Amino acid sequence: MAYDLEREKQEAINAGRRALGSLRAAQEDLNSAKNWGIWDMFGGGFITTMLKHSKMDDAKQNMEQARYDLRAFSQELRDVSMFYNLDIETGDFLSFADWFFDGFVVDWMVQDRINKAHEQVAEAIRHVEHILSELQNY
Repeated sequence: MAYDLEREKQEAINAGRRALGSLRAAQEDLNSAKNWGIWDMFGGGFITTMLKHSKMDDAKQNMEQARYDLRAFSQELRDVSMFYNLDIETGDFLSFADWFFDGFVVDWMVQDRINKAHEQVAEAIRHVEHILSELQNY
C-alpha cells in the first residue's frame, strides 16, 4: 500500500479538529465554573458551590477527552512527519477542600486552580489552531 500524504494530512486535520472541539468544550465549562466561583467566593452558599463543582466536573471530563484527542492528533501528525508533544494537565481543582472547608480562602484557591486550567486550555487551543494552520499549508 502506497503512502498517501493527502490522506494522512486529512486524518491529522480531522484529529486536530476533534481535539479542538474537546478543548473548546472544556474552555466553556471552565468559563462557567469561573463565573460560579466568583459568586461562591462572595457568599454564594451551597447551591453555588454545587453548580460550580458540576461545571468543574464537566470541564475535567472534557479535559480528559481533550487529552485523549491530543494524543491521537500527535500520532496522526507523526504520519505526516510533524512532531509535537501535545498534552494537557487535568488536575484535581481542590474539590474535597472546597466542599468541606467552604470559605473565602479555599474558594480563592479553587478559583486559582480554575483560572490556571483555563489558561492551560486556552494555550492548548492556540497551539492546536497554529498546528492546524501549518498542516493545511503543508
